Amino acid sequence: MTSAATVTPTGVVVAPSAIDREQWLAVRRRGIGGSDVAAVLGMSRYTSPHEVYLDKRGELPLDRPQHPDLAEAAFWGHAHEPTIAKVFAERTGLGVVEGPGTLAHVERRWMLANVDRYVLDERGHPSSLLEIKTRSAYQLAEWLLGVPDGPALQTHWYLAVTGYQHAHVAALLGGNRLVVHRVERDEALVEQLIELVGEFWQGVLDGIPPAVDGSEATEELLGHLYKVRADAVTVADPAEVLPLLERRRELKAREQRTVDELREVDNRLKATAGEAEVVKVQGRTAYTYRQNGPLSQKRFTAAHPDLAQQYTHRVDALDTKSLATERPDEFRAHRARRLVVSKENAAA
Repeated sequence: MTSAATVTPTGVVVAPSAIDREQWLAVRRRGIGGSDVAAVLGMSRYTSPHEVYLDKRGELPLDRPQHPDLAEAAFWGHAHEPTIAKVFAERTGLGVVEGPGTLAHVERRWMLANVDRYVLDERGHPSSLLEIKTRSAYQLAEWLLGVPDGPALQTHWYLAVTGYQHAHVAALLGGNRLVVHRVERDEALVEQLIELVGEFWQGVLDGIPPAVDGSEATEELLGHLYKVRADAVTVADPAEVLPLLERRRELKAREQRTVDELREVDNRLKATAGEAEVVKVQGRTAYTYRQNGPLSQKRFTAAHPDLAQQYTHRVDALDTKSLATERPDEFRAHRARRLVVSKENAAA
């Protein structure tokens, strides 16, 4: 420990580890944490910069439901964390301890960190940090080459907050393979992260949102963000909307051309296969055209009506028509929003 004010070279405790979840979530809104960094930089599959912005501004529910994949991953990550920390210590000979809570940079209090474990030096003093991950076995090859981008950014953010010169990352792959990497502090990367993320945080403080991007995370967010007012009208700026509509028309036309061209190529390959399921070129299999796709239910029913009746069974399904008729308010509240461009604008 460097002084009474800091618990790491540049880190101070801003919230103890014993606070409840709602308090912890409120603390996270005071700045940018390690799990936010990849999203802020547009490198997250599940969270967009726009969502982080709205969250930090307090414009989203504090404890809103996570994406199911993220929630499941977080559950198993938390469950495995003590075991991974224990095995890391046994295999490396390095002692580890849990931290005192949420840290902030001593000068830039908006830089936050929730470190999994602290690694002890030979005197038993915290000298670096341990980041713990639980990942699918499909990612093993990537992890064997080094720490992937997302966890690497998170680790460097924690180095930026704590002031440590190196960190350790331990990842359990597929539940049965532990991969450990030592990450040395890259000062140029730390400075770049502080600059880029700092610009984002200033936008949060000033109420200037990041540009809406093309990520699936942003699409999901916008589809459920607003409480829709039926038939409400927004009068938009032509200078903003008309170029977007023109760009959309161009992209849709290009998309259709690509679909048609791809279908032509596929049809020519299918015609070449003829009755064969395997096509070879220069002694090697170039492609296959096997009869193993989905069953054509219409053709099967027309050819074998008795068998179709025999193998038809009922399945449990939500009666959406009755729901819409009998509970219209609840039905509307959970309908997805669709973007429909008028034919006039689409053809302009």
